[in-house]
Amino acid sequence: MKIVKDLVRLFLPFVGGNIIGKVIANETKQDYEDFKKPPFAPPKIAFPIVWSILYLIMGFVYMAIRKKDKDSLDVMVTHCTQLILNFSWTLLYFKWKLRFTALIDSFLLLIAVVVQTVVVIKKRPIIGMLLLPYVVWSAYASYLTTGNWILNKDNPNYSNDI
Repeated sequence: MKIVKDLVRLFLPFVGGNIIGKVIANETKQDYEDFKKPPFAPPKIAFPIVWSILYLIMGFVYMAIRKKDKDSLDVMVTHCTQLILNFSWTLLYFKWKLRFTALIDSFLLLIAVVVQTVVVIKKRPIIGMLLLPYVVWSAYASYLTTGNWILNKDNPNYSNDI
């Protein structure tokens, strides 16, 4: 039973991210072609590659911490919070076209990822360092979301909010 818990902890972010990715696949393709992108926007192929790696890192870090510190409520809360914000950004931005709401979500996610990283580094410094690419990518994703908003907010097809 313990191995099942470990596997769930390891693969939950990856599986959840892939399910949401399948749900919004058509929307992402169209959006990437239809709207202006800020400078330094990556090619669309970069997103599934980077996110798959980050989801596996998230799962590994959470599994490793929970194995060593079973009562780490702070790790569980920060992990679940950032994961909910992460998954909700995708739905807000692509599925429901609530682009300004997704912009706010992206900064809340960045804060949540930083907090989670600090919490994990305090408990297990080397394991916590594995989250640093997620911090960097979350900051970059907030930049991209902000840039997309600024460049496209006046386009009536861009957003369903504001």
